[in-house]
Amino acid sequence: MFTDPVKNLKALGLAESDIVADLGAGTGFYSIPAGRIAGRGKIYAVEVQKDFLETIKNKAKEAHVNNLEIIWGNVEKLGGTKIGDGIVDAVIASNILFQVEDKEQFILEIKRILKQKGKVLLVDWSEPSIMGAKIIVPPSKAREMFERKGFMWQRDIDAGAHHYGMILLKS
Repeated sequence: MFTDPVKNLKALGLAESDIVADLGAGTGFYSIPAGRIAGRGKIYAVEVQKDFLETIKNKAKEAHVNNLEIIWGNVEKLGGTKIGDGIVDAVIASNILFQVEDKEQFILEIKRILKQKGKVLLVDWSEPSIMGAKIIVPPSKAREMFERKGFMWQRDIDAGAHHYGMILLKS
């Protein structure tokens, strides 16, 4: 049912020293594997639900992942992630686009924190799901929203049976 974070992160092409922001980190489904891959880098796990922050912290400790910075933040507000301008090599936006009310501000916040030529891994539901989205954002609409804000589509990835995935670049 769920997508494979390790496979998707490999498709993104994370480097060992990358600085990565996992926006809407949830319980760390992507943050922990990203922390392993970018071992000399840094992972910002940004989540608005405070109870999830403790879960991520505990999972990181269990997994011996020491390069996570856990942030209580609002991804729908410019500056809401509390991450500096242009410092992130890659952004993970998995299973969040369908939930975000202010999609324009969300995309602008991604653009603000990404370095020039920085990458976005966008993974979202391709169909309504009991476990996730009731209303989906089709991949063509997602791509169009990002392109309108100055991103360039690089390629689609296979994100599993119930998800779509794509890599976008800040241009």
